[in-house]
Amino acid sequence: MSFNKLIAKVTQAENAMEAHERRVGADLRQLRSSWKSMWTPGRIVLAGLVSGFLAGRAEPFRTAARSGSVVRIVSMLGTVFASTSAQQAASEAEHAADATEGVAEAVAPGATVGAAASVAGTAAARERLAHERLLREAEAARQVNAEAVDP
Repeated sequence: MSFNKLIAKVTQAENAMEAHERRVGADLRQLRSSWKSMWTPGRIVLAGLVSGFLAGRAEPFRTAARSGSVVRIVSMLGTVFASTSAQQAASEAEHAADATEGVAEAVAPGATVGAAASVAGTAAARERLAHERLLREAEAARQVNAEAVDP
């Protein structure tokens, strides 16, 4: 491509850009005039009422956030969650104990002592695991309560 063709292409691009800038300027002037004509006194009053209502609705949330009640609500939810988990762990421990009793009864009277000991050992291991989980859940609940008391 020759140098003259490159200059002609640049000139054409500059002219297209200037035409585009003129169109954008005209569009902005039209938008500004239609925006100003749209704001009638009634609409201004209505917009003020709506924004005042929304600001009034948001104020209790700001007050609650400043007073720390949101922290109390979150800690209360944590306590509820921890107590629910602790109840679930206790229920599992109870089921493990019931299963231990059921398995011990299911061992036939003529079974070997080794088989009975194996069944009892497995049941004891389950009960120990359930007890450990219950202790962990109780400790987590105590920590949540301690955090709620000392915000």
